[in-house]
Amino acid sequence: MKIALIGYGKMGKAIEGIAVERGHEIVLRIDAENTEALNNESLQQIDVAIEFTNPDSAIKNITQCFDAGIPVVCGTTGWLEHWEQIKSDCENKNGSFLYASNFSIGVNLFFELNKKLAQLMQNRPEYNCSIEEIHHTAKKDAPSGTAITIAENIIASNSNKKNWVLGETTDNNSLSIISKRIDPAPGTHIVAYNSTIDSIEIKHTAHNRIGFATGAVLAAEFLLGKKGIFNMGDVLEI
Repeated sequence: MKIALIGYGKMGKAIEGIAVERGHEIVLRIDAENTEALNNESLQQIDVAIEFTNPDSAIKNITQCFDAGIPVVCGTTGWLEHWEQIKSDCENKNGSFLYASNFSIGVNLFFELNKKLAQLMQNRPEYNCSIEEIHHTAKKDAPSGTAITIAENIIASNSNKKNWVLGETTDNNSLSIISKRIDPAPGTHIVAYNSTIDSIEIKHTAHNRIGFATGAVLAAEFLLGKKGIFNMGDVLEI
């Protein structure tokens, strides 16, 4: 595949390494210094774009790829208030789009474990659930997109929680997400169920960016030649 990396920071460089190892070619690298290089002409040279930038840039980048007829894999978080706009744009332009709050295979398995545990705790109101996430200080959004996915899956699977809030809460109907920013942590997510008797926790800790980068490249390989909107569950057949 010929790939455009939209966002060429630490994650972009990690994706490049995995992509090249798997026999792909990086044709276009876009960062803050050359945003003008992302245009219809340059996009015609590639097969798929992998977008890891920031919430302020993501919408424009994604729609620009749709306009050029280029499949987009997006790992930027913090923009989901525009989800319906992107979904509609993709469908109207017969595009190809794959979004994940986290591309790590381990995290996506963790998502499934989290859903199952939430279902098991449905009839155990004596346990109060909370989420903690830890990332490096350069991460711009809080809570993390991964923590939001975890929270939404708990709420969908367990009727004891109606919504999530950032920070601690005394409202038993709300799910607390505690966000911490500590260098050089690439990402830790903990789901805890606490009662006066005991505690149950599930935890995922990323040791480096390789898992995220590998998942993003697998997603690009999966998306090539397809039309529609997909997620990592489709890629991993979960």
